[in-house]
Amino acid sequence: MAPTDRQTPTLALAHALAAAGRGLPVFPLSATKLPALRSPHRGERTATHCRGECGLPGHGVHDATTDPAAVRALFAAAPRASGYGIACGRAPHRLIGIDLDVDPAYGSDAAGSLRQLALQHLFTIPPTVTVLTPSGGRHLWLTGPADATVPNSAGRLAPGIDIRGYGGYLVGPGSVTAHGRYRLAPGTAHLAPAPCPRALLRLLTQPRRPPTATRSTGSAPDRRGEGLIQFVLAAHEGQRNTRLFWAACRAYEHGFGNALADALTAAAVRTGLPEHEARATIASAARLTTGRNGETNDAA
Repeated sequence: MAPTDRQTPTLALAHALAAAGRGLPVFPLSATKLPALRSPHRGERTATHCRGECGLPGHGVHDATTDPAAVRALFAAAPRASGYGIACGRAPHRLIGIDLDVDPAYGSDAAGSLRQLALQHLFTIPPTVTVLTPSGGRHLWLTGPADATVPNSAGRLAPGIDIRGYGGYLVGPGSVTAHGRYRLAPGTAHLAPAPCPRALLRLLTQPRRPPTATRSTGSAPDRRGEGLIQFVLAAHEGQRNTRLFWAACRAYEHGFGNALADALTAAAVRTGLPEHEARATIASAARLTTGRNGETNDAA
């Protein structure tokens, strides 16, 4: 576990302000890599889809800002913040995060998978900002054009490669988490995020393919997934997290958890669960079942 002290929140704010000064929208994170501010709508009986329109902080990535005064106010409201998140897909950079995991469960390293994709689709990853993660992985920062919206995904491009696009966020360098510190890779601190190669951008924005039938059951994952989504949608207050966790575990156990993660998140949000809480619950289910199917879905 990474050591923290009284200076950690101060350093987190300093790093966040530096990032905001480069045009990167930021917001405070806790040591768990989740937003440090609790939702102002927590405990409300009626479902809410507020993304900050209420004017209060506590909306996760939707709190992200480049305004120094607003950044200071967010961190003042989150005195235990040990890091900061950088919102992806937002102007001016429209950041795209390529999260390369290192996990023996994949059977091969994610960086190698990305090299294979580059050879197959004839693109090269240009020199760009690279952040080293505590687990031994790395985040590559790329920028996207204004006319393209890159969705978030986990393992869709290749095993071990997660994508953070619009609505997602990356843990910023200098952040301290329960597992360690995020650091800029040597030789990349002076770089600006490089434009995403067109061939890679096409891979990131192409429509999802319908899942194929599984060998063991002959059933289509999307049909099973519909049942799990309906199970989540039927949740009442007090059982939303429990139902979502159960459904996510079943999806990962049957090998299509990553493909269903976004739909499960959307269903949970419709019941009134904040998006960051839904994604954290799904990530917990993924970690619990990783040993059985090798999938993962964690925050970047």
